[in-house]
Amino acid sequence: MAINEIVKILTDSGIEPNEANIEVRLLIEHFANYGYMDLVMGKKLSPEKLEIVKEKAELRAKTHQPVQHIIGLAYFMGEKFIVNPSVLIPRDETEILVRKAIDIINTNNFKTVLDVGTGSGCIACMIAKYTDSQVIGLDISSDALNTALDNASKLNLYNKAIFRKSDIFSNVKTGESFDMIVSNPPYIPPSEKEKIQEEVKFDPEIALFTKDEKGLEYYEKITSKAASILNKGGYLLFELGIGQSEDVKKILEDNGFGNIEIIKDLAGIDRVISAALK
Repeated sequence: MAINEIVKILTDSGIEPNEANIEVRLLIEHFANYGYMDLVMGKKLSPEKLEIVKEKAELRAKTHQPVQHIIGLAYFMGEKFIVNPSVLIPRDETEILVRKAIDIINTNNFKTVLDVGTGSGCIACMIAKYTDSQVIGLDISSDALNTALDNASKLNLYNKAIFRKSDIFSNVKTGESFDMIVSNPPYIPPSEKEKIQEEVKFDPEIALFTKDEKGLEYYEKITSKAASILNKGGYLLFELGIGQSEDVKKILEDNGFGNIEIIKDLAGIDRVISAALK
């Protein structure tokens, strides 16, 4: 069994060739402790390690389980984050949200940030790493919070990224206020449930789907209460679903926000929206 044969297992299951190569490299790195430079230098994998990688590739091909769940890790902004079925796998688009948040925080010398629906904690952790802010990550899922805490501990972000069980703002304490609220909320309407990729179905439904048919439920819930816990001049940032930017912009405007900026992803899709409290 050669590495190119393992790649073929994935491509035969419908995975795009470039993606299949990346995934096999991740499997080799994780299960064979074999890095990219080992491949470049022509170092050979033992038959035993090749067999393990083959088995994991076959599992991926058969079940469509994301490779990140198989290895238990996902890369995000250059760091490895622990992931499992209780949290959303971090995606490249979310980097746009985090980088915009970091830029605003550092420009304004903000010190307190709230991450609503923190999941794996990737947003909270990377904001905490690259700013002087303390970030509180909120989530309704205890399993997600345990994962977020493990990730913050792994990155030595003690007292910089902290986590709390809360249904949106239900556990924000009286008198607490923040310079920024950031969120990658559920935004897929239920009518889209049958159309999503098989891999996405391994993410927790609570992190993906809304109950309303426009996918705006959480934008409305968060924005309607955000002003009451944001400091003067504070910011609210969201990741956006496809085709939602104008609706979310109106929600923000109707709730007292201005200085609204919409940022596109590499595909030209409106992906992030930021707004300041008037």
